[in-house]
Parts: sequence; structure tokens; C-alpha cells
Amino acid sequence: MLQKFPAFAGVKGPVVVIVMDGYGIPKHEVGSAIDAARKPTLDRLFAECPNIRLRAHGTAVGMPSDDDMGNSEVGHNAIGAGQVYAQGAALVANAIAEGVIWQGEAWQQIVAGAKAGANGKAGVLHFIGLFSDGNVHSHIDHLKAMVVRAKEEGVATVRIHALLDGRDVPETSALDYVVPFEAFLQDISRDGFDARIASGGGRQTITMDRYDANWPMVARGWRTHVLGEGPQFANATEAVH
Repeated sequence: MLQKFPAFAGVKGPVVVIVMDGYGIPKHEVGSAIDAARKPTLDRLFAECPNIRLRAHGTAVGMPSDDDMGNSEVGHNAIGAGQVYAQGAALVANAIAEGVIWQGEAWQQIVAGAKAGANGKAGVLHFIGLFSDGNVHSHIDHLKAMVVRAKEEGVATVRIHALLDGRDVPETSALDYVVPFEAFLQDISRDGFDARIASGGGRQTITMDRYDANWPMVARGWRTHVLGEGPQFANATEAVH
């Protein structure tokens, strides 16, 4: 729990929390839209009222490391919490490191289903999610850990549906993740184990509709991931090229 700020006794009456997405305090005035803007109310508040600068990224807001940027979701989770607690990606990383995730009912059910198969056919374990190391909503190392664990637990076939990022990581950076990951899959796919990227697409282009309730986008994902419709490629690297 954070310690009370000793120089401020508090205020009487209600406290209003105002969230201004995109506002930051720059290190330098040159090139800063914040400093160049006319904002008399904010300038007065900074000049006359108690204030303190807070870090909005990294371990200060529960991200795994100080190299991880914050975003609006991270900030909204942290504001008013009164303590630093692990955010989503950190929670998953901790659960993997401690082995807790493998004991969960969900993991055990999907592994058992993949091993048992259905209708006389061998089972397949499918993974779908954001494919990057952005560490806000996901991290590619989590996926690697699950693929490795699936093999260790006797799953024979894994198929991955990779939703490329370009938001929490640089645009056009897909190959930085696809190429080494396919090398990882090739290396682990032996001794009766077969893991491949089966389908994919770009974030906010297919499946991952965060803002607009864009059902055609979701439908494209369904047709691609479930029905296997769309252009065919030998591998994900070729598809990106």
C-alpha cells in the first residue's frame, strides 16, 4: 500500500478524478504540443495547487519492466488503486513462472480435449491472440511457454492463429516476430509433435475489433480461423511478404 503524502492533509468534500487521455509532461519544451498549447486552467492549477508528477509506464503501474510503455487501459487500471499491482501481462507471466496456470481448470480441459480428439479424429489445440511482445495485452513469450507445455503434456498438434499487432509495437514490424517464431516452431516440431501458424491477420483488420462493434471484421476472422477461407500460403513469413 502506498504511504500517505505527508505534505498534504487532504480536502473536504468530494474529489473529482479527471482522466485526460494522451496528456503527458515532456522533458523538454521544444517540440512539445503540451507546452505550446494555450491552457490557462491547467497552467493555473499547476502554479497554484499541490501537484506531483507520476510515472505512467513500467513497474510503477504494474507492468513487467520499465521498458514497457503504458497506455490508457494501464492508466485506468492504476488510477486511484492506492497500490501498485500487476497488470494483465504481468499476471500471466507470474502464473507461468509459478506453474499456476497449468493447474487451472481451463488449461487442463483444453489439453485433455486435444489429446482425446473427437469423432475418431486426433485432437488439435488452437491458440489465438495478439502476436507481439507489446506486453500490454499479451507477450509472445506466453505463447511460446504454452506451446512448450502442450508438447510436454502429450498434445500432438498445435495450430496458432496470429493476430499481428502494429499498435503496441511499431507498424510493419510483423516479420520481427513471425520469422523467429516460425524458427522456434520448426525446432520444436519433432518427436511426433507438429506446431504451425495456421491463420492470422492484422489487429483492427481481422477478428480484433476493439472500438467499433464491427461485426464484418469479426466475421472475416471467423471465416479465416474457423472455416479456413482466404488466400493460402506455405507459411506465415510468405503471407506477410
